[in-house]
Amino acid sequence: MRRNLVTAAITLALCAATLQASAQTPAEVSRKASPPAVRATTQLPRNVVPSHYAIEVTPHADKLAFDGKVVIDIDVLEPTSTITLQAVNLTIAKSMLTGKSRKALLPKVSLEEPSQTATFTFDAPLAAGRYALAIDYTGVINTQANGLFAIDYDTEAGKKRALYTQFEAPDARRFVPSWDEPNLKATFDLTVNAPSADMVVSNMPQTASKHLGNGMKRVVFATSPKMSTYLLFLAVGDFERATDTVDGTEVGVVATRGKVGQAAGALEASKLVLAEYNDYFGVKYPLPKLDNVAAPGGSQFFSAMENWGAILSFEYILLVDPKISTIGNVQGIFSVAAHEIAHQWFGNLVTMSWWDDVWLNEGFATWMAARATEKFHPEWNTRLDAVGGRESAMNRDAVATTHPVVQQVQTVEQLGQAFDAITYSKGGAVIRMLENYVGEDAWREGVRAYMKKHAYGNTVSADLWSAVQSAAGKPIQDIARDFTTQPGIPLITVESATCSGGNTTLQLSQGEFTKDRPGKVPLHWRVPVVAATAGGVRVDTVVENGKGTLQVPGCGAVVVNAGQAGYYRTVYDRAQFAAIGRDFAKLDPIDQLGIMNDTWALGMAGLRPASDYLGLAKGVSIDADPAIWDDIAGTLGSINGYLAGNDAAQARFQAYARGVLQPVFAKVGWNGKADDSAPVQLLRTTLIGALAGLGDEAIIAEARRRFAANDDASLPPALRSLVTGIVANKADAATWDRLHAMARAEKTPLIKNQLYNLLGIAEDKALGQRALDLALTDEPGATNSAAMIGAVAGQHPDMAFDFAVVHRADVEKLVDASSQARYYPGIGGGSSDRAMIGKLRAFAEAHIPASARNATETAIANIEYRLKVKQERMPAIEAWLQQQGK
Repeated sequence: MRRNLVTAAITLALCAATLQASAQTPAEVSRKASPPAVRATTQLPRNVVPSHYAIEVTPHADKLAFDGKVVIDIDVLEPTSTITLQAVNLTIAKSMLTGKSRKALLPKVSLEEPSQTATFTFDAPLAAGRYALAIDYTGVINTQANGLFAIDYDTEAGKKRALYTQFEAPDARRFVPSWDEPNLKATFDLTVNAPSADMVVSNMPQTASKHLGNGMKRVVFATSPKMSTYLLFLAVGDFERATDTVDGTEVGVVATRGKVGQAAGALEASKLVLAEYNDYFGVKYPLPKLDNVAAPGGSQFFSAMENWGAILSFEYILLVDPKISTIGNVQGIFSVAAHEIAHQWFGNLVTMSWWDDVWLNEGFATWMAARATEKFHPEWNTRLDAVGGRESAMNRDAVATTHPVVQQVQTVEQLGQAFDAITYSKGGAVIRMLENYVGEDAWREGVRAYMKKHAYGNTVSADLWSAVQSAAGKPIQDIARDFTTQPGIPLITVESATCSGGNTTLQLSQGEFTKDRPGKVPLHWRVPVVAATAGGVRVDTVVENGKGTLQVPGCGAVVVNAGQAGYYRTVYDRAQFAAIGRDFAKLDPIDQLGIMNDTWALGMAGLRPASDYLGLAKGVSIDADPAIWDDIAGTLGSINGYLAGNDAAQARFQAYARGVLQPVFAKVGWNGKADDSAPVQLLRTTLIGALAGLGDEAIIAEARRRFAANDDASLPPALRSLVTGIVANKADAATWDRLHAMARAEKTPLIKNQLYNLLGIAEDKALGQRALDLALTDEPGATNSAAMIGAVAGQHPDMAFDFAVVHRADVEKLVDASSQARYYPGIGGGSSDRAMIGKLRAFAEAHIPASARNATETAIANIEYRLKVKQERMPAIEAWLQQQGK
């Protein structure tokens, strides 16, 4: 699954410098107004297990309901008078159990909402053996992305409705009574009764289609391989499909009618990636087809889902619209395809035994996608993105509310919070570090052995470490356990660097980096450390028991974590840091990025002067790698946000920051050139957005001029969304009304959804209120409204939070259930008002189960950190600026 990491990702991309960095994905609150009862564990009894499901479903899209029948082949492992499985929002009409005797047993059925289970009770104990459990039931078609759900979308011919399924994490139980847990795998037969004109898509190819009369048909799909319930998929709608073949597998893209051509890039990416993974994993993709399905709308929880053989992505992730798509969209399409196709092995073929190890799915797919993107598109220079991914993890991992990569998941509410930056970004970063430690070839051989041994089965993290260690002949199990079973970030301190005989000897110590616990007794890790002088040979060691020594060829500035594969921060003394500053231009850009990010984080945590980052940035050449300037622009935007409320200081800083960025922008300019590289194209949009956020009147005026002109020369696809976003952010009432009229009139769902999101990003508080009011109407669409509220929270978190609390009964209908317990902390978490801490705690105590309050506590920790930075770090920034003026 590709998590939707921000409330309105497109909004943040358009005006990154103007939005508060902590506006994270909102999530749905508990559906009960009163304090919820303690939830039972979601794990079922293990005395009965399924082996096969034969499902027949008839959706009634107009009624938002469906009829279902299922026959489940089960094995009773020991005598029992009850069979318990999972079911949510299903009504069971009748059920029957048959065994070898063929005598029908009619159980009593009880549904338990808190535990999300259905229990079938028999008059006498069942003997161990094989049975068939037949169930007739009805269910609900949801309007948010849980279970079977509907998406309404605009076309030139009017509104249409399509149906899709989303079962991860625990939502197959909303579609079929089932053993809805990852280690209870089974095979599936699916039959669907649907309108004759509609296309029906599932994991496997169709084997039969028969007209039933009355405008209906029955579609039968081939039997699936043995798989977990969360990977089952169904889509029904007015679709088109395009296909090609790779290594004997039919690769396809599916989109609503008229859009399949916009998925050509996804099809090409899938072909490249599938062939590459067939080779890398040493196990050929086992299904006969692999579709990428594009759905209008969106979700607060995810942007793409790896259903086996039928990956679901929202249109903004999968399609290229010629009016608004940029090189960033093209890169995103490839990256998502690479991520989700990696899951076809890591997650689908081999699945974690329980959600504690969901990182085995997500961390590996994150790492694999980065590897594939770098291989096939070296011109994008995405290898530098590894630093940004690591920073995403460290920002989460440095506060007290972090958790280990391997985490304990007991309840449904906890599971909804398991998909976070630790699972994805830290998981991927740890894999990158371990691969760097053992070597690419040994790592691949270990992965191949793991795949072959555990195909169609379930594993825990130790199974992967064992396979890699055996292949590498190099100990990694202890290192891997240190980084995955305990939380936090190692801090490597260079105690001394002594040059003698042409070599530099480093004395290293290991502590722990934290943003909110100064003086904390550090945990201990076995840390693989790599170091090199500028342009020199890299050497490595493992720092154990808190100490280490490393001899590096050459003298001069030494970079610890050379190549930036390590998951740790590095701190140097003043002399070492000064030497790095002098040789900064000689360093590999990835090391420049890593050092700058460490310097910023250490400064904000009080472990270095807060101004050190600005000192480094001051010496960066205008011709430096675009990624360096992208990082500088982002950090200047962060400082600008921290200074909000201190008008005089903020004005001085904005003038300084504009002076830093304007020469770089003068070089790249508004208008792209035919030979612009992808990094330069991305830097152009970053700089325009950053300068607009820093109050550059010339940039803002030019954006308004281009928006008013509304021609191809003024608004090429690379700039249309960005310019519209700046205008929306700086909008007055008349401009907001114009944007609103554009959103209402737009017939292309991808553009329409974007416009409604942009209505939420106005700096003007009154316009933010208008966006909040609009979000509670039917106009934006059922899956857009929650994102609109989140977009307002990016500018006005306190107002958005208070509004959502007052209208909780309406707001909770707008958010998918998998986002429970994250939505309100996500909205309020961007606040810089200490009063928000009390509001968040009060809301959580009233409406969020105690086991699922980590998102709330994390939001609170980030608010406290933000306030600390404003009070304790910004004065040093102001003093540095005044010194520069002198």
